[in-house]
Amino acid sequence: MLIVRLILESFRFAWNALRMNILRTTLSLLGVTIGIFAIIAVFTLVDSLERSIKDSLNFLGTNNINVEKWPYGFGGGPYPWWKYMQRPYPTYDEYKFLRDNVKNAQGMSIFTVRGGVTAKYESSSSVDLDLLGVVHGHKDVYEIPIEKGRYFTPQEAEAGRNVVILGFRSVKELFPNQSPIGKSIKIKGLKYHVIGVIKEEGDGFLGAPSNDENIYMPYRSFLKIYYSGQRSGVESHITVKGLDKDIGLVELEAELRGLMRKKRSLKPKEEDTFALNRPEAIANFIGSTFDVIGLAGWVIGGFSILVGGFGIANIMFVSVRERTHIIGIQKSLGAKNYFILFQFLFESVFLSVIGGGVGILLVWLLSFVSLGSLDLVLSLSNIVLGLGVSAIIGMASGIIPAAMAARLDPVIAIRSQ
Repeated sequence: MLIVRLILESFRFAWNALRMNILRTTLSLLGVTIGIFAIIAVFTLVDSLERSIKDSLNFLGTNNINVEKWPYGFGGGPYPWWKYMQRPYPTYDEYKFLRDNVKNAQGMSIFTVRGGVTAKYESSSSVDLDLLGVVHGHKDVYEIPIEKGRYFTPQEAEAGRNVVILGFRSVKELFPNQSPIGKSIKIKGLKYHVIGVIKEEGDGFLGAPSNDENIYMPYRSFLKIYYSGQRSGVESHITVKGLDKDIGLVELEAELRGLMRKKRSLKPKEEDTFALNRPEAIANFIGSTFDVIGLAGWVIGGFSILVGGFGIANIMFVSVRERTHIIGIQKSLGAKNYFILFQFLFESVFLSVIGGGVGILLVWLLSFVSLGSLDLVLSLSNIVLGLGVSAIIGMASGIIPAAMAARLDPVIAIRSQ
């Protein structure tokens, strides 16, 4: 009960300080408000950007390892592109070898992409599409949400039948008032039977790839268009989906490296002629970049908070001087030093939290501002962080004035009026 009474009395004193000296208190708390606003606004923006970018990278899949010609260039050192340029692309034979021998995988695909493709239906055209040649197992690695129709059968994929699955944009432009299922379109002068339609996804953040722009066809059908009569030089990528994260991916990576080296007849001292890329490396790189931006937010807001701390300390020094007579009466009636100390300390924290709360409120209002495809979301963790920093600043700013009040001699304090 003593602690509750102490807190309530501290809140009452703080509220009186706000009510009776509202201009002085507001100006003093402005530093804390601006500082918390700067820090939480930067963190909110960074969190929202990071979330949007990572969501836009969902097309890379999760828990995957890509077998490719080019490694990701996030190492920080020079990128020896001239060495990687001599490497061959993964082949369909290597895909089948891995598919038959890898044990730590739940799915595997080989695919190739060609951009700038035009699809035609009667007098209508849809231009600048992305054409993907995929195997039947592609759906086990990447999400392909079929809205109408069906996916390729294993027989269609293996035989390279002329069938396609359309994305939303090509359906809207080629078949605006009818269903495309069962109809035929032309790509590069060849007819392809439409067997499925992909659910609309919308535009990706910052131009990230979207299934709306894609047309899927069997991998062997794709080869007939762009690589007829040849099997080398196909810009293919093999993706293997692991059984489990972390430990499972480590085992899968080691297994893939061993099998690929065996398939390509590499000697023990020879370097790999392929790259094993993990898509989360992109997410980790993005996260480290945003950590630097977050640090900049701390630095920018830190100066304002420092000024705000001095403002709160000034309020508390004035408050101690104005209430010296009351402190003397409280002590003469038996109030302990810690009671006086906590009374002023709680008041300082309360004032600082008010300033921080106003800053958080401004960030919340900012989240309603339209920023195109970016949605600003003020998270609970950032709210707790802002209030926590405010409370710490209030405690640090009020400890000296509170200690001075606690050490006052009751007789001298009473005579001060």
